[in-house]
Amino acid sequence: MGHALITAGTSGLGRMVTELFLQHGHHVTTTYHSNKEKAMQVKQNLSSYQDALNIVQADVTDKQSIEQLVTKAVNKYGGVDYLINNAGPFIFERKKLLDYTEDEWHEMMYGNLDAIFYLLKLTVPYMRKQRFGRIVNYGFQGANTASGWIYRSAFAAAKSGLASLTKSVAFEEAEYQITANMVCPGNIEGEMKESTIAKSRMKYDDQTPIGRSGTGEDIARMILFLCDQDSDMITGTVFEITGGLDVINRFR
Repeated sequence: MGHALITAGTSGLGRMVTELFLQHGHHVTTTYHSNKEKAMQVKQNLSSYQDALNIVQADVTDKQSIEQLVTKAVNKYGGVDYLINNAGPFIFERKKLLDYTEDEWHEMMYGNLDAIFYLLKLTVPYMRKQRFGRIVNYGFQGANTASGWIYRSAFAAAKSGLASLTKSVAFEEAEYQITANMVCPGNIEGEMKESTIAKSRMKYDDQTPIGRSGTGEDIARMILFLCDQDSDMITGTVFEITGGLDVINRFR
């Protein structure tokens, strides 16, 4: 099977992606930023996959850290077959553009857009060589049309740029049988980020039209499907996984 590089796959939405790829027989290199205790807990919980799981400390806002991550991943399991760019800084405080500091702006741009540039530069050559690769980036509802997102301007700007980059890479790398797509999670909060679909169906969610909260499993299932060898006809596409919820306008 293949080797998946999944950034920030020890917590949040990336946690279920890591587990699902392991369950399907893939090797996984994943990262944590600062919460080593949580990462080690995940390693223990997934101890049955200990030979297939490689957890590395990395900061996606730091170029050198990204370079070290890819080196460690390749040294452990060889080239990279699947690049899942799950990591991405997010500022939870709701505020207007003029209230952002320069550091906050740069963190949003570097962590959500520049980091992908560096990761692509480092991993796509391996995909080209084997004439196979899958790239999955994360966006937000409306990223495909560069929708404005009130009080989230910096994050939205970075992710909208990433949507365009995803499509560009999809066109450029298609000749090497490499696909690039984007998934856009809906409003998935708290424990539901690391939860299953079955658990979400146990409690009715009157805020989501489908009637249940989104989960990490919803996102993981979509990513695994996009990474399948027979999903090669799907590239340059942005998928919104929201359960029908209008995330952009729900707080206006």
